[in-house]
Amino acid sequence: MSSDGWAPKLVALDIDGTLLKWVEGAGTTHEEIAPAVGDAVRRARDAGCHIVLASGRSPHGMTTVADRLGLYLDGEPLWVVASNGAVVFRYPPLEVVREETFDAAPAVAAVLERHPNALVAVEERGVGYRVTKEFPFGELSGEMILTEVDDLVSAPVSRVIIRDPEATAEDFVALAKELGLHGTDYVVGWTAWLDLAPVGVSKASGLAYVAEQLGVDAADVLAIGDGRNDIEMLQWAGRGVAMGQAVQPVQDVADAVTGTVGDDGAATELARYF
Repeated sequence: MSSDGWAPKLVALDIDGTLLKWVEGAGTTHEEIAPAVGDAVRRARDAGCHIVLASGRSPHGMTTVADRLGLYLDGEPLWVVASNGAVVFRYPPLEVVREETFDAAPAVAAVLERHPNALVAVEERGVGYRVTKEFPFGELSGEMILTEVDDLVSAPVSRVIIRDPEATAEDFVALAKELGLHGTDYVVGWTAWLDLAPVGVSKASGLAYVAEQLGVDAADVLAIGDGRNDIEMLQWAGRGVAMGQAVQPVQDVADAVTGTVGDDGAATELARYF
């Protein structure tokens, strides 16, 4: 419990850059959770706090992290928010509880008009991703299935990833502003990576659904994250905490900033209460 007596009833945790350390600039993640971070998360769980993983990853890219954390108790499946809020599932076993989809074709066409060499990916549940070209090694979980772009977005999807290895994150921030992307919401990653999602869908909307199922108010939620896709979540939670290495727009919306992922910042924040 913190000095003012507040303690979270639900802890929402981003994965990459919050729980997991990664190799800067190599585009790959070390699937490595520091012992101090894993211990802190399990202490919170043992104190009766709900732990919810919330990531831009697809469901099958999150179950391995849940396994590594070892969070299961008494056969009670975890709640997990995937695909930046578009998919909510329980695990184990993996059971999708809620999924939001949209027609991504117009937005994808508008982006490719300006970045013709960009790579496009759509999740293929339980297998990996359908992609227009191979993504850099380590960036997507599961298999990559080469697919024509028109076939990728011919039916409604829950999330589209657009990646241009020749562009910068700043290029994509400017592109997203310029396009306005009607009918979609978007988030730009730490590299030239654009996630397209249904309007109104974010980690915050996914977590709000989970919190409602669990009978927890947003005011009793602690959220920790480091990416632009964590902004809505940090604003929604009663206490939103940015990791020390988060970009400035993320730190600006947070109630507090903890240490970097290299310094086990998530463990430092959790130790305030558990």
